[in-house]
Amino acid sequence: MNEDKETPERRRERLRQEELKRNPAGNMSDAFNKAETGNLAELVGGLGWKGTGILILVIIIAFIIISMIFN
Repeated sequence: MNEDKETPERRRERLRQEELKRNPAGNMSDAFNKAETGNLAELVGGLGWKGTGILILVIIIAFIIISMIFN
């Protein structure tokens, strides 16, 4: 891959950092709003592959238990 080309991830991060520098009060508002809604992509990215696997297993087991209770 050519070193001069910017990947989409790096471009998004660079634009996000520039926006934080230009508008610090907006960043605080975004932080409060994100805490209320959450973001699945960031949750999975922060957990790693082991944490994601455990989360999926917990969801599947909870679904099975709830299905058994209501049937």
